[in-house]
Amino acid sequence: MEVKNLFDNATYQQMVDRLNRLTPESKGHWGKMNVSQMLTHCKRAFRVPLSDKPLPRMFLGRLLGWLARPKLYNNIPWGKSLPTAPSFIVKDERVFEKEKAALLELVEQFHTKGPDKVGVYPHPFFGRLTKEQWGKSMWKHLDHHLRQFGV
Repeated sequence: MEVKNLFDNATYQQMVDRLNRLTPESKGHWGKMNVSQMLTHCKRAFRVPLSDKPLPRMFLGRLLGWLARPKLYNNIPWGKSLPTAPSFIVKDERVFEKEKAALLELVEQFHTKGPDKVGVYPHPFFGRLTKEQWGKSMWKHLDHHLRQFGV
């Protein structure tokens, strides 16, 4: 698997095209989330590098985040049904079109602001990431969930 960088213009457009292929009827091939919940989950992830203030570091992340960090942006696909931070778990029902539009807006903000203006604070679990690591890790997370839903 080639990990792409979401700051790249062609990569960004490919991701937007894939997001736009999702429908309310898109079914997950693994996991517990429906498509609307997945969109909400991804929105929460994009708020991390777009945050205008530092987010609290998790104790476990301070201890082990550096060990797991390379998995964020390396060429090995993420496994199915991985554990996630409690604040990223979505169990309630969501409105598909609203969640999709909001995620598309956050992805656009991430891309448009560019590597110098996103991810300025450490990740709450993984710690400080380089500009390239932010671009690759956000692409890899989104790619993981789009593959989960067949796009």
